[in-house]
Amino acid sequence: MHEFSIVNSLLDMCEKNAKANDATKITKVEVKIGKLSGVEPHLLSTAFNTFKEKTVCDGAEFVMHLQDLVVRCNTCNVESTMEQNVFICPTCEGELEVIDGEDMYLMRLEME
Repeated sequence: MHEFSIVNSLLDMCEKNAKANDATKITKVEVKIGKLSGVEPHLLSTAFNTFKEKTVCDGAEFVMHLQDLVVRCNTCNVESTMEQNVFICPTCEGELEVIDGEDMYLMRLEME
């Protein structure tokens, strides 16, 4: 379960951002999780809520935004959102390039 190591890195980033902004507490953490990122949202939430205690994020709200897989066709340049893992353009059946939905990002922090 790599979600625990992801949370440790996330908490480190929160700590650094809090120090850089002279904040003593983070009240809200927002992340974007791509559907192909390999991150299990419910496990990430559990890990965050477990490990945030006694950190700058203790008591912080954890908000996750799930990102659909966004692709662009290399042949016809049509962008679309994929509901299934079928990597063929729905317009021309050409090859697709992933534009978004493979990564996890720290999007926003609210601090005091």
